[in-house]
Amino acid sequence: MDAMLVLPARSDLKPAAQTDADAFARLSGLVSKDMAEVNELIISRMNSSVPMIPAVASHLIKSGGKRLRPVITLAAARLCGYEGTNHLKLAAAVEFIHTATLLHDDVVDASVLRRGQDSANVVWGNQASVLVGDFLFSRSFNLMVEIGDIKTLDILSTASSIIAEGEVMQLTTNTDIEASGNTYLEIVKAKTAALFAAASRSGGVVAKCSRNQELALETFGENFGIAFQLTDDALDYNGQQFELGKTLGDDFREGKITLPVILAYEKGNNEERAFWRRVIEDVEQNENDFAQAISLLKKHDTLEETLCRAREFGDTARIALRKLPKNAYRDALDDVIDFCIERAY
Repeated sequence: MDAMLVLPARSDLKPAAQTDADAFARLSGLVSKDMAEVNELIISRMNSSVPMIPAVASHLIKSGGKRLRPVITLAAARLCGYEGTNHLKLAAAVEFIHTATLLHDDVVDASVLRRGQDSANVVWGNQASVLVGDFLFSRSFNLMVEIGDIKTLDILSTASSIIAEGEVMQLTTNTDIEASGNTYLEIVKAKTAALFAAASRSGGVVAKCSRNQELALETFGENFGIAFQLTDDALDYNGQQFELGKTLGDDFREGKITLPVILAYEKGNNEERAFWRRVIEDVEQNENDFAQAISLLKKHDTLEETLCRAREFGDTARIALRKLPKNAYRDALDDVIDFCIERAY
């Protein structure tokens, strides 16, 4: 087995907050006027003379997602004092990239549920989902070009490439439990954190913030994104389906290696490791295996350990925010770090 991931040490920057469902609402409220315009822009730009394109795109875009990534883009720009309008197109581009990756992910993972409803690939088929995802990627680049800022174009186009690399990395390693310890965090950084980092950094860039502030926003976004994904890893085994927006246990049934499984495998005895190899590497599962998996995760306390590590990355994100101007936007982003993690309780 590869050496265990070395993650940041837990700090005492800020005690873990109690679940605060209002944290995201406060952040959203600060950018509500901007977000209303972004939503209008999204709807107008996903329009097409080919009827299936807006039908598939709107199925996902209008399905109740929090729009967390574009909200972060808008907040980052306003945090740095931006008073123009280019951040609206930037935020829409970020959401199109995210939505395109979701459409592609659901095809690759053969998912049947997204945000509590049938996934687009179930309704329209894999081919339509992939092609509409490609359309949304193209729309995102249209928006970036209209902004006319080569640096934001570079940031988001690079992030798109990194996300694709992360998807391929996961595809080639997600049933190799022996190799995943070394590669897991890199996959998370690429698949999830890269877009959060780009969403945050590009907001600062459009506001013409300083180089140090730009990098602080990138560090915030990356570490927030890792914390977000680690929390999702835990939620797959102990969340509520209607809250999670996907079928509980999807990661397990697809043979995905996530941090709770990595930790349980490392702590397990020979019999337990044989179980994980059968259900994850070989994806040979019976109806009782998911319950057995949860039992082993609880036995070794790996769900809580995963959330503790998510908090560590949250602390790193919080440190980065301290390098930015103190205002209502920074405070709201700080609060959302805890909300992201504590949603698992």
